[in-house]
Amino acid sequence: MTNPLFSPYTLKTLDLPNRIVMAPMTRSFSPDGIPGEDVADYYARRAANHVGLIVTEGTNPDRKASGNDANVPKFYGDALDGWKRVVERVKAEGGRIAPQLWHVGMMRKPGTGHYPDVASDSPSGRTHTGKAVMDPPNDEDIADMVASYSRSAASAKELGFDAIEIHGAHGYLIDQFFWDVMNVREDRFGGGLADRATFAGDVIRECRKAVGPDMPIIIRISQWKQQDFSARLAETPEEMERWLSVFADAGVDCLHCSQRRFWEPEFPDHDGGLDLNFAGWAKKLTGLPTITVGSVGLSSDFIGAFQGENSQARSLDDLIERLDKCEFDLVAVGRALLQDPEWATKVKDGRENELRDYDAKSLETLY
Repeated sequence: MTNPLFSPYTLKTLDLPNRIVMAPMTRSFSPDGIPGEDVADYYARRAANHVGLIVTEGTNPDRKASGNDANVPKFYGDALDGWKRVVERVKAEGGRIAPQLWHVGMMRKPGTGHYPDVASDSPSGRTHTGKAVMDPPNDEDIADMVASYSRSAASAKELGFDAIEIHGAHGYLIDQFFWDVMNVREDRFGGGLADRATFAGDVIRECRKAVGPDMPIIIRISQWKQQDFSARLAETPEEMERWLSVFADAGVDCLHCSQRRFWEPEFPDHDGGLDLNFAGWAKKLTGLPTITVGSVGLSSDFIGAFQGENSQARSLDDLIERLDKCEFDLVAVGRALLQDPEWATKVKDGRENELRDYDAKSLETLY
């Protein structure tokens, strides 16, 4: 049988040779925010080994408060020459690549990032516990937060990237607008969940203007937050449909649906009896293509692994069966590809016996 992981897929102008996506993973190997030759080598190795689409580590869009680590790459200014080299190396290996645009919002501690003296950005000046610690941003600030994504999106197109991904998950800025604990605004950016998605909708629309009608725009979303693993934005399929429809109406092309374990049903108590995961429900509710992600090829969730716990490999049979049934369209692989640039090649060649358990020590090097 043909493994559906290695069947081609087309998303607008993005022609992929297979369904494997390299998930964005923070590496912090770009001093002063500038990716060097080692970063280009890192992505080129994966492109040479049958990764269909590379989504880069999170990159900070063109606003000074967007980052909390001076070694995380910027996506503006003097960092763009480094990203041009990354694109050239990946394309030379026949790969496709998208930058992830990542504003950390209130996850940024004062005094950190590329511009430690600037104030952090937020929806309402509140922490993840709801405590007010600063004034909420005014309309001008919010407009520039939105524009920072579109300025960097325009740069991505100019540099020859194949798509862009907007990070709207895991408790960072866009997700903070989704979360009623951190967003208590009373203007058009606040209210119910669909209203709190307005900021993300504006980001998508402005990015669309920047990249044109044909370049794919992906948004990464999640229910859980780094600040609260049990948090849920949408408790029912109906609520999720209203939330996701904001992105569809704004012109997004693909939903990258992050959950800690891809095999878990998103609404296990739903009367319909469906065991669809997050990506499966998102596709069913919107009709948009989806990417599933969450401990692919591993038996434990990635939080524990990043804290130093080893992760045993989980069979890919369930994943492949779900993909074959079109529950979702693409599969993002994180730690397995971080540790082993040949992971996709080994799976393609049936060399599963050569796949290794994940070891968090792999975070210490950029290989």
